[in-house]
Amino acid sequence: MPRTLRDRAFQAWWRLSRPLTLGVRGVATNAQGQVLLLRHTYTPGWHFPGGGVERGETTLLAVTRELTEEAGVVPRTPPRLLSVHSNHANHPGDHVLVYRVDAWDQIAATQRGEIAEVAFFDPKSPPEGVTAGTARRLAELFGGAPVSEDW
Repeated sequence: MPRTLRDRAFQAWWRLSRPLTLGVRGVATNAQGQVLLLRHTYTPGWHFPGGGVERGETTLLAVTRELTEEAGVVPRTPPRLLSVHSNHANHPGDHVLVYRVDAWDQIAATQRGEIAEVAFFDPKSPPEGVTAGTARRLAELFGGAPVSEDW
């Protein structure tokens, strides 16, 4: 059945009136079991490496790109999806997918100027200034806390 002009107009309105955004975060640990966190130059707090999914990009490609750009982490195997969270409290319509990186190689990060600091920390004793969403994920992944739908 051919699409009518009305159908196309409705679909366009639907997309514009209900915008969704999608972000990814990557969880990588070193041989000592410490977790990789970073600080950006443009927003406060310690975060997992990650960012927005670009148009035409899969979430798997996005998390791999963000890990490489921000932290110089190149996954040896595809990152595993761990959880999906609503970030509506901060950005209505936003969702964040959390991936685990099981094996990775270190190279020089390709992003310049966006990252203030990258470091590994004990996941049960994160640094001062860790963001609330990151703290919740650390408690879920490394402390046995129940997984929340909220970021």
